[in-house]
Amino acid sequence: MLKASQYDTVTRFDLARTIAGRGRYWTSAHFIDGLLVDSGCAYTVSELVRALDGIPLRYVVNTHSHEDHIGANGPLQQERTNIDILAHPLALPILAHPRERQPLHPYRRLYWGWPEPSMGKSVNHHETVETEHHRFRVIYTPGHSPDHLCLYEPDRGWLFTGDLFVGGRERALRADYDIWQIIDSLKQIAGLPINWMFPGSARVRENPKEDLNAKISYLEEFGESVLELHEKGRSVKSITRALCGKPIPVEWITLGHFSRRNLVLSFIRNRSEGEVASR
Repeated sequence: MLKASQYDTVTRFDLARTIAGRGRYWTSAHFIDGLLVDSGCAYTVSELVRALDGIPLRYVVNTHSHEDHIGANGPLQQERTNIDILAHPLALPILAHPRERQPLHPYRRLYWGWPEPSMGKSVNHHETVETEHHRFRVIYTPGHSPDHLCLYEPDRGWLFTGDLFVGGRERALRADYDIWQIIDSLKQIAGLPINWMFPGSARVRENPKEDLNAKISYLEEFGESVLELHEKGRSVKSITRALCGKPIPVEWITLGHFSRRNLVLSFIRNRSEGEVASR
């Protein structure tokens, strides 16, 4: 399933596998001036390729290497041999060998599927990607993944955040996320002059500084509560129950890979240099 919308000269494609007549677990790609930011998942390749038919495309920039952001890389590269696929250096082995380098849990195979291989080129922090009318600055923003980056167009105040910013208040986290790095990366982008923020899996926001600061404050306050209870000797199970409430559907959908416990553990583990309460 694909839905297209327009924000000035930025085209946003919201993409999801259709299951029982509905799109499930949406992700977004953004097209601007010959550049595509992310490329959806394997199940939406044909729709995205059709939507881009006849449109000049010079670059695909992957904000990170998760399967719901690199799905059309390979098919687009096979169809248009002049495309450069750009990503953080840590992402390149995954782009080239997604099945070997990024095994997928059952829920990830169900909702997003296996991407085809693609050959990428590296871009690093503070490098620029130039299109005909714009210069995009690369900002390294780890936490959601070690290879995560954002793209910033300073003249227009456009920020493409991938999955660094997700709306709402987290009550669960994936096992491999680093919550303190996420907070640091959010602080880094919150200091930029931003007119429009284009997330990879949340609604577009105009003048998003208030939303960014609210997100940072929530995560920091939540983390302080986790550490306070941890220092008092409370178990991870007890902290999770006290701060995160009852079990939520995403925990059984992902078989525990995305869970309230992982959120609590990330605050403790990454602040305590690996010393985690296992009680």
